[in-house]
Amino acid sequence: MNKYSDELITLAKEIWEYAEIKWKEFKSVEAQKELLKKYGFKINDKLADLPTAFSAEFGDEDGITIGFLGEFDALSGLSQVEDLAERKEKEEGACGHGCGHNLLGTASIGAALQLKDYIEENNLKARVIYFGCPAEEGGSGKAFLAKAGCFDVMDIAITWHPFNGNAIFTGSLQANKQVYVKFKGKGAHAAASPHLGRSALDGLELVNIGVQFLREHMQDFERIHYSITDPGSGSPNVVQPFAEGMYLIRSKNTEFVNRLYKRFEKIVQGAALMTETEADIIFDKACSNVIPNPVIEQELYKAFLEEGPIEFTDEERDYAAKFRETFPVENIESEQTIGFAEDKNAELEYLKDNLLYDKILDYKHSSDIVMGSSDVGDCSNVVPTAQIVTACFAIGTTAHSWQEVAQGKSSIAMKGMLKASDVMARAAKSFIDNPELIDKAKEEFLKVRGEKFISPIPDGAKPKMD
Repeated sequence: MNKYSDELITLAKEIWEYAEIKWKEFKSVEAQKELLKKYGFKINDKLADLPTAFSAEFGDEDGITIGFLGEFDALSGLSQVEDLAERKEKEEGACGHGCGHNLLGTASIGAALQLKDYIEENNLKARVIYFGCPAEEGGSGKAFLAKAGCFDVMDIAITWHPFNGNAIFTGSLQANKQVYVKFKGKGAHAAASPHLGRSALDGLELVNIGVQFLREHMQDFERIHYSITDPGSGSPNVVQPFAEGMYLIRSKNTEFVNRLYKRFEKIVQGAALMTETEADIIFDKACSNVIPNPVIEQELYKAFLEEGPIEFTDEERDYAAKFRETFPVENIESEQTIGFAEDKNAELEYLKDNLLYDKILDYKHSSDIVMGSSDVGDCSNVVPTAQIVTACFAIGTTAHSWQEVAQGKSSIAMKGMLKASDVMARAAKSFIDNPELIDKAKEEFLKVRGEKFISPIPDGAKPKMD
C-alpha cells in the first residue's frame, strides 16, 4: 500500500455514497478536488463549459506531460445496500455505482499523486494532469472535452476500468451516436373519431419495426438499441399526439456509424410518411472508437508484472462466494478476459474454478473490436492512450448490475483500485525516464489514426443535462 491508500479508500467510499447521475456529480467532484488541492495540484474548473469537468495539474508545462483519466458518475435505478448478496435498494429509485466509477477516478488520482511525488523528489521537468471526466454513462463527457481540445496538452494518456480480472485492455471499442426521435401527431378520440387522429406513437413504433428489419442487414460489429422515453399520454383511448424514443447506433468507427445512421434516418422519414406525422431527430451525444496503443500497453503490462497480482484472503473468497451464488453460469462464460486470452478454454476453466481473479492475464496486443463503447475512444483519437483492468469484483459479476453496486465498497474493490493506481503510476514513471517511448507511442498512434481527428460531435452541439 502506498502512503495515499487510506485517503483513496475514504474518497472511493464517499463517491459510492454520493452516487450522482451524469452531469450532476457535484459532490463527487468537490471531494476529488479537495484531495488534489491538499497536495498542491492546480485546479482548472468547468472544462469545455461542462459544470462537472475539471483538471488538476502539477509540474512544468514545458516538460513531458502524462495524463490520467477519471470517471465518477453513477447509473440510475441501481441503488443497492452495500455488501448484501440479494437485491435490496438502499434508497428507492436512487442511483448506484454499477460500473465502479467510484473506484475509477479515485485510482487515477492515486496514480497522479504518486507521479507528482516522483517528479518533485527527482526535480524532473515533467507534468502530471488528472482529468475529471463527467458523464461517461450516456453522456460521453470525454467526447466533448476532446472536441474542445482539452486533451491536446498531453503526450500520452493512461486510464483503467474496474473489472473482474487483471489484464491489459487491448483492442478497439465501438464508436456510437445517440439521438432522440420526437414524433408530433394529431390527437383524437380513439373510438369516436380515430380517422381524425394521426398517431405519434404509431410513428415511433414503426421506427422500431424498421430497425428490427434493418438488423438482418447490418454488419456483425454494428448494433442499434432503443428506449421509448415518452409514449404519449397514459390513456389508450387517445390517438397519441406526441411520442419520443432514444436510439443508440454503434459501429466500428465514426465513418461507419454515420453510414448506418443515414439508413436509420430513412426509417424515421418513412415512419413519418406512413403515419402523416412530423418527426424530428435531435442529437444527444456521440463518441469515437478506441485506438489501442501497443507501446503504452507493453509498458503497462511490464509494470503490472512488477507490481504483481492481487492477493485475496479466505474471508474475501467467502464474501465473493455469496455473490457467485446469484450468477447463472452464462455470466462466467461471458467474462471478457476470455476474449483477451490466447487459450480461451484454459481461461474459461480458470474462471469456473476461482471466485476471485488472482493472476495477471498474459498480454498480446489486439486490434479486434470489443462490443461496447467508451468515451475513452475520443481521448485515444487525440493522444496515444491505453488502459488496464483490475479485479475489483467476484468473477461473474456483470457491469451495470446491483451485484456490482453491492461490492463497490468491499475490501476486494479497494484492493483492485489500489493495484490499478500503483500499476498506472509505475508505467507513467517509465515514460518520463524513457522519453523515446513516447515518440514511439506517437508513431504508432499516427499510423493508425492518420493526421487528423474528426470529432463525432457536431459543431455547436451541447450535451443535454436534464
